[in-house]
Amino acid sequence: MSIAELERKLGLSPNVLYKLKTQKPSIDRVQSIADFFNVSVDYLLGRSEIPYIVDQVETIAAHHDGDEWTKEELEEIEEFKRFVAMRREARKNKGE
Repeated sequence: MSIAELERKLGLSPNVLYKLKTQKPSIDRVQSIADFFNVSVDYLLGRSEIPYIVDQVETIAAHHDGDEWTKEELEEIEEFKRFVAMRREARKNKGE
């Protein structure tokens, strides 16, 4: 897909995405691009190798079972909770 075609599909003016090479995009713009590709913002920005394509997840279950968690693991769990909440809010705003 060309940049021009992506701009059309996102409802952006011509050359908006090209200008992102030299300008910082707004959070809303980054989120709309991530939503279009059904990936997380972190994946889009290269901060994660996991795309988090939520539509492909059928079941998610988490159990503590007395396991000991490292600080880093607890932070990852909290990050995932924030991601799920963000996706819920995005769906709510889209009227899904």
